Amino acid sequence: MARVFSGIQPTGDLHLGNYLGAVRQWVVDQDSHEALYCVVDLHAMTASYEPKELTTRTQTTATLLLASGLDPARCTLFVQSQVPAHTELAWILNCTATFGELNRMTQFKDKGQSGSSVTVGLFAYPVLMAADILAYDTDQVPVGDDQRQHLELARDIALRFNNRFGETFTVPKATVPPLGARVMDLQDPTIKMSKSNSSPQGIIGLLDSPETIRKRIRSAVTDSDNHIEFNPDTKPGLANLLTLLAVTTEQSIEAVVSEYESSGYGSLKDATADAIIACLSPIQERYADLSSDLKYVSGQLNQGAERARSLSSPVIERVRERAGLLAP
Repeated sequence: MARVFSGIQPTGDLHLGNYLGAVRQWVVDQDSHEALYCVVDLHAMTASYEPKELTTRTQTTATLLLASGLDPARCTLFVQSQVPAHTELAWILNCTATFGELNRMTQFKDKGQSGSSVTVGLFAYPVLMAADILAYDTDQVPVGDDQRQHLELARDIALRFNNRFGETFTVPKATVPPLGARVMDLQDPTIKMSKSNSSPQGIIGLLDSPETIRKRIRSAVTDSDNHIEFNPDTKPGLANLLTLLAVTTEQSIEAVVSEYESSGYGSLKDATADAIIACLSPIQERYADLSSDLKYVSGQLNQGAERARSLSSPVIERVRERAGLLAP
């Protein structure tokens, strides 16, 4: 059974883009893969943050993942900072990665960071991501277009280390999640739905009320001709709504277009809002139950971290031996 690894930052409440673009596929993969899912709180430290807020967001993110269908009996769910292998391996890989290849990372450039205010943590973020993946002999990593370059770096670092010190790391492969959907911002459908880039009106959170969901879908940017067709280039806002309706009702885009092509945008928006509300309702109910028993959530995370430590331990021992480090 192939081992798959994926992580998510606790930078805010999870939104519809997180769920439809990644988490929904994770739920499926836990039955067909040896799956590890990680709340990457160390990555969240690369941006300005408040410690108490980070704690709360980490707990909220983990609880939402459980509410979304991740089952600790079928996958390993844990918090990154509770497994020391990530930071130990990140330093070793930092000594393998080069300044030039990190400087070419497009996500770093896109943030517009320059000058002395840039933290080393933000610059070296992709190396920590490589450590996250390589610490578990990961076979597959589901990635979107925005993370593909980082996975290529992880592969390059693994191959370089293997060539220098002998076969050590499993070189992971990128996979495109079959259920993944690229969810765009409701107010600017040319960019992905994102807590960091979007306005509040452009996002639907997994915990948003039905009233909020209806309001944001009704105000979603479309165009003025009121003709329903799927064309992301000329009608990106409409294409986003059609995608949302299709994936939340498990239909094809073609079926949705056929059903609503003689209707107006208002009818389509109402149907999309209804479908999203129905999709999120069981998650919200499960979240409410879990939130009343955070001791259970913490216990599941502790068990997941223990399992992750046991899986990463032989990899770290192998790396230390190859690199010439004394055993602890």
